[in-house]
Amino acid sequence: SVIYLIFIGVNMASTSDFRNGLIINHKNNLWKIIEFLHVKPGKGGAFVRTKLKNIRTGQVVDETFRAGEKIETIRIEARNFNYLYNDGDLYYFMDNETFDQISLNIEKINDIKEFLIENTQTTIAFNGDDPIEVRIPQHMNLKVKQTDPGFKGDTAQGGTKPATLETGLIIQVPLFIEEGETVRIDTKDKRYIERVK
Repeated sequence: SVIYLIFIGVNMASTSDFRNGLIINHKNNLWKIIEFLHVKPGKGGAFVRTKLKNIRTGQVVDETFRAGEKIETIRIEARNFNYLYNDGDLYYFMDNETFDQISLNIEKINDIKEFLIENTQTTIAFNGDDPIEVRIPQHMNLKVKQTDPGFKGDTAQGGTKPATLETGLIIQVPLFIEEGETVRIDTKDKRYIERVK
């Protein structure tokens, strides 16, 4: 007789299924793969070197898996939300389809809070009813709140200066950028891309 095992919301996979952004259950915690490298040494078995980010705490660890090792992947559901406002350590988001509001503690959004302005479009990943991660666009346009004036004639040197954006984030911008202008930012590297006309 054949026995069928059914996993609800949990998928078994192996190291060959690794990809950046995959969320796995490892040592009773949820981790997101942020980097991985398949290694085939001359001697001994192949293995996979990974950098994992703890979904709960944000802690990043190096972990090595044997090639072909079985892992448990988490099936997540991602929904689009609009960032509304924050009240102390609580950040409020509204579901774009149902208009339901949810509030998330600052721990859940620590690495993106410097980019949140009213009406930022976000994607929130859920494991069941549990919101486990908030994603923001990789490129965002933000207004420069404060920066020292640039000096005429300096523009060709390619120099930079610090600028405080409307969210409080401080980044390096070219000398010709002035207060009140809008700049496009790479949210992953927290760096200036271009001035937005």
